[in-house]
Amino acid sequence: MKESAGKKKAIGKAIGLLFFILGSIYLVRFTPIKEQLNVQSFATLVEVYGFWSPLIFILIYAVGVCLFLPGTLLTGIGAAVFGPYRGFIYVWIGAMLGASGAFFIGRTLGRDFAASLIGERLKKYDDAIEKNGFATVLYLRLIYFPFTPLNFGMGLTKVRFWDYLAGTGLGIIAGTFIITYFVGTLKEIWVTGNWEGLFSFKVVFSIILFIFSFFIPKLVKKIRKEN
Repeated sequence: MKESAGKKKAIGKAIGLLFFILGSIYLVRFTPIKEQLNVQSFATLVEVYGFWSPLIFILIYAVGVCLFLPGTLLTGIGAAVFGPYRGFIYVWIGAMLGASGAFFIGRTLGRDFAASLIGERLKKYDDAIEKNGFATVLYLRLIYFPFTPLNFGMGLTKVRFWDYLAGTGLGIIAGTFIITYFVGTLKEIWVTGNWEGLFSFKVVFSIILFIFSFFIPKLVKKIRKEN
């Protein structure tokens, strides 16, 4: 009886997770929220809230991650509004909070159901993720595995939260900095109108970093195979 009740509860929570994901996607794609995801809207936020605008942006980013908003879009907006350096800090914090929130949603609503589906064949992989959680998450972040699906997906596994958090924090630094530095640098030139700056070391370096970012997954996979 208890086992049956537990299974029904797990299924109920899994259905809740499914509705949450579908509702989030609908909210982002088919409501006016989509129209507010632009640089101008967030620039207005800075003008209105001033000192508190970074905190508000971080919270919006964190919630956005849980609602399946495109992380690259939010990162680009953060860099354009706050610049390459402050933008990087705010984006990284927002991404970490969002990744943590999505992980706990997945763990709370979906882990029991996922565990009930794991047979002997899959159990060894689940145990391996628990044992090597940090390395697994770090690797998946470095090869640019889709950010939000991984957040929820890891919540369904046995990975320990602190291993997940550390792997995420370290794994997204390079990609986040490259995008914010690239977008923020170009935005600074656009605002100042100093088009000669397009040939400056800072811009050339940002372009090199941006191009290099596309090769990071291949380099990581190659190093992993060699080891």
